[in-house]
Amino acid sequence: MPYEAVIGLEVHAQLLTKTKIFCSCSTAFGSPPNTNTCPVCLGFPGALPVLNREAAVMATKAALALECTLNPVSIFARKNYFYPDLPKGYQISQFDRPLAEHGRITIGSNDSRKQVRIKRVHIEEDAGKSIHDGFVDSGRYSYIDLNRSGTPLIEIVSEPDLHSPDEAHDYLTRMKVILEYLEVCDGNMEEGSLRCDANISVRHVGETKLGTKAELKNLNSFRFLKNALEYEIARQIQVLDEGGSVVQETRLWNTSEHRTISMRSKEEAHDYRYFPEPDLPPLVIDAAWQTDIRTSMPELPEAKKNRFVQQYGLPEYDAAVLTTSRSLAAFFEATVFLCQSSKAASNWIMGDLLRDLKEFNLNIEASPVLPGDLARLITLIESGEISGKMGKDVFEVMFREKKSPQDVIIEKGLKQITDSGTIEKIIREIIAANQKTYEQYRSGKTAALGYFVGQVMKATQGQANPQLVNDLLRKILDA
Repeated sequence: MPYEAVIGLEVHAQLLTKTKIFCSCSTAFGSPPNTNTCPVCLGFPGALPVLNREAAVMATKAALALECTLNPVSIFARKNYFYPDLPKGYQISQFDRPLAEHGRITIGSNDSRKQVRIKRVHIEEDAGKSIHDGFVDSGRYSYIDLNRSGTPLIEIVSEPDLHSPDEAHDYLTRMKVILEYLEVCDGNMEEGSLRCDANISVRHVGETKLGTKAELKNLNSFRFLKNALEYEIARQIQVLDEGGSVVQETRLWNTSEHRTISMRSKEEAHDYRYFPEPDLPPLVIDAAWQTDIRTSMPELPEAKKNRFVQQYGLPEYDAAVLTTSRSLAAFFEATVFLCQSSKAASNWIMGDLLRDLKEFNLNIEASPVLPGDLARLITLIESGEISGKMGKDVFEVMFREKKSPQDVIIEKGLKQITDSGTIEKIIREIIAANQKTYEQYRSGKTAALGYFVGQVMKATQGQANPQLVNDLLRKILDA
């Protein structure tokens, strides 16, 4: 019988606060090891935590954007486990009374849309970081950097509603876009700002009972997530087909060997001995505070995409691409405001601009071409001053030399020839020099028209207005 995968994701997102969740130490990435620390985040006895208000606000924004139900009172708890980069011997998190529950996120597009349920969103502190430097002086050394210890996190736990690596990839992509729109997480997976654990099991198609799951820990790229899930699905199916049983455990993705490897047996909630954090009061987010937070939230990507379709008449695909970031969407709207041509702006941004940005490894904020310059280029093309082909050449110079379209046109002598007298003179000279081809056209071989068009465009170095060339050629050749 065929199998199906059942996948749930746990996304850990670092919040973009300037200071840690329970102390005033900086959260800046890349500082020298153990410099952004204090007695609180180092776990010194007697050091008491104080909740960072901005962390609570950012977490609430994320929960609201994911359509969760906020719990008016949530409780911090101690999650007890021992690990070198956890100086207190426990992590302050939330357990049975989290910040929010029962949300959803929509993945797919058009007819393939589906909703993935969000089980819970809770607030917690990050652990430190172990650094393994390999063998030095015939000994192996590991180091602890506690700068990250105490950085505020939210953990977003989905229900097991995903059934393929592609769906999981889409889910994480949409989650990242939402968090970046809210400006509560920068989504930088390379720096660990966004990390993902995946719970995965397989079962025969048609069964309702969940199979035994394995947890894949610390997947820090979209590619690793997809590759690890593909491998783990195949591994579990092979185990079952060979008559074995899948073991509930935590596994890691080995990037060099391209396989998952066993890390430890999977812990259950009772293994962590949760109990309420005695040094922190309950977090109360009343209706008035919720309203203030909701009012401060930006237009979210799904709503913006739908507005782009309605307001600008864009295809859904275009709207989805242009709303992948707030900055890209703002660039598009600024361009349209200046040139009043939404589809042309969409085509230029999605095509030439994004292609060149990718080639030079730039984001939209660093684009050498500004919305005003792109709008002027579009206007010049639509007014007939330059052709679309010329526009492509102009854009490349604009991008690489940071020049306005007008300056490029003047410097390169690219202004389109629209004077009918000038073009007619060139046409007659070309016909006179190509009498044989002219006779072929007159005898009914209309394909010769393309030859004459090409000769005129060559003679004018591509600067003649193509439509005017075609109209004048037909008029002269048919006379």
